[in-house]
Amino acid sequence: MNWSDFFSFRQMVTPVIIQVLFWLGVAVSVIGGLAAIAGDAPVLGLIWILVGPLIVRGYCELLIVIFRIHDSLRAIERNQAAPSAAPGS
Repeated sequence: MNWSDFFSFRQMVTPVIIQVLFWLGVAVSVIGGLAAIAGDAPVLGLIWILVGPLIVRGYCELLIVIFRIHDSLRAIERNQAAPSAAPGS
């Protein structure tokens, strides 16, 4: 990692943080589902174990898409700024 890019906000760290939050969300979903199974709601617990990680994944994917759009726009910007060869030369 280039520290000058990091401190000037050219290097994004949030996608890595989103991946960590995804795994934390999966862990919370599974632990919450197991707690519900151990309690009075076994069906709700199973649903939570199956659906919880999917919901977390969908939310994290939406956040990652925003950063991918940003990367694509930066690539377009770099291509527009690069001088192009004159056609026919």
